[in-house]
Amino acid sequence: MSIWVIFKLMGSLALLMYGMKSMSESLQKMAGPQLRHVLGAMTTNRFTGMFTGMFVTAAVQSSTATTLMTVSFVNAGLVTLLQAISVIMGAHIGTTVTAWIMSLGFSFEMLSFVYPAFFLGIILIYMKRRRIIGDFLFGVAFLFLGLCTLKETGFALVDNPEANAAISAFFDNFNDPSFWNKLFFLFVGTVLTLCVQSSAAIMAITMLLCATGVLHIDQGVMLVLGENIGTTITANIVAAKANVQARRAAFAHFVINAIGVTWALIVLKPFFNMVCDMMGFDPAMEVSAPGFAFKSSLVLAAFHSLFNIANTLLLIGFVQYIERFVCWVIKPRNVDEDEDVRLHFITAGLMKTPELSVLEARKEIRLFAERIQKMFNMVRELVEERDNDKFDKLFTRIEKYESISDNMEIEIAKYLDHVSDAHLSVETKAQIRAMLREISEIESIGDACYNVARTLNRRAKGKDDFTAAQYDHIHQMMALTDDALTQMNVMLSNRREALDVNRSFNIESEINNYRNQLKSQNINDVNDHKYTYAIGTMYMDIIGECEKLGDYVVNVVEARMGVRQKES
Repeated sequence: MSIWVIFKLMGSLALLMYGMKSMSESLQKMAGPQLRHVLGAMTTNRFTGMFTGMFVTAAVQSSTATTLMTVSFVNAGLVTLLQAISVIMGAHIGTTVTAWIMSLGFSFEMLSFVYPAFFLGIILIYMKRRRIIGDFLFGVAFLFLGLCTLKETGFALVDNPEANAAISAFFDNFNDPSFWNKLFFLFVGTVLTLCVQSSAAIMAITMLLCATGVLHIDQGVMLVLGENIGTTITANIVAAKANVQARRAAFAHFVINAIGVTWALIVLKPFFNMVCDMMGFDPAMEVSAPGFAFKSSLVLAAFHSLFNIANTLLLIGFVQYIERFVCWVIKPRNVDEDEDVRLHFITAGLMKTPELSVLEARKEIRLFAERIQKMFNMVRELVEERDNDKFDKLFTRIEKYESISDNMEIEIAKYLDHVSDAHLSVETKAQIRAMLREISEIESIGDACYNVARTLNRRAKGKDDFTAAQYDHIHQMMALTDDALTQMNVMLSNRREALDVNRSFNIESEINNYRNQLKSQNINDVNDHKYTYAIGTMYMDIIGECEKLGDYVVNVVEARMGVRQKES
């Protein structure tokens, strides 16, 4: 076998994989936001979820795309784990359409349609408005060109006596229908799919091997079962850095197919014979018999479909038990909250769309704001703390939170900057600009909290203390500031249309008035020698930082509501 034939086989396989990828991506773009809205509108009805996954996968021609999209939705908190499992089950059925499409390549000469598709596709691409349809036609053309070239090269290879003898001699070692030989082909199918990252490509190779007679159809179905396991590993690899629910959804993808392959091995012979009878195929048929190539590819496509349909119908009633199992296996990481600087919703590697990316960033900002309010509550505790050891521990914790807030701002900003590189609508660009402003102001709130804590630490290290009246004023100012933070989090957690921005403005006005009142009173108290000038300075530093914090809160609210920033 010459090196040219090897490169031709590899090149045709690459064409097929690229065509499948291009076709899938074009279909996803044509479906647009509607596709994601369909996935996002799933109900707790497991059958609705199953049909959703089935039709979406059939539409985009990629179970990996549907699964990764579903895992992304779980990661962003759009759907529950229970909903995701039923969608993934449906995706297993939808993906079988690909095998039926490829079986057409073994039934008649597809090259007659490939070149007209290329010609029409390039015209549509240059029309720009029809570019996506042109990309789709190119994908289909590349898919069938790769399949036809693969078939042609494969049959030519088999016609070569030396190559045929070498390949047949290898597979003859596994002709014995023993359990271990079956497991070998199951393993090979899993590993090849994992390496190539495309079950469609391995399905095409399996069909070719069986169509040429090099591989017996019994061995072919074991490769198909292995492909079903191999394709689940992609989602698990991608979800490894996602949150716990997303990792559970990806693991459920593996569990469903692992269970399916287990029962399929137990009932393999009667199940396979049933599929052969349905397709009118005799496993003992000679390779030279008319229509052998087409019929063998049909049997593999039918076996793939019936296996996934049967597995889904068998397990659809046990969705809640699968959920419990994956939750038992994958437990949340025990991470100290003060040390946890990871982003919870933004995860690299998962399938992204502008809408989903913005939603993930919005949820991350909400979590950021909640963490900042928790930091402010620690500062309030610091005011009351009298034990030196506890004071130092709490102050150290606040320092860690300040560092975390800096990291979160940088990571979210980097993510939004990456998202903004994509082709976005004017509305989405405006949302990203607003979110960048939000995270900057929230980080400034963290700085203000840390400044108050440092002032309190300075006071604790000195000899003098605040008066009872000063403590009362500090508590009142902090109560108002906490109200402002609470209202800010309400604004970040709800839809803009349902929000009233006046509440935040009113609190800011109260904070400003109270600061002005205390500022005047402080001058009089220092002149009356009620406390030292140094204590008065620290006291007003705390009051002033609280007032600044209130301004930052209003800036966040304005950004959330799309209000222009006030002139300073």
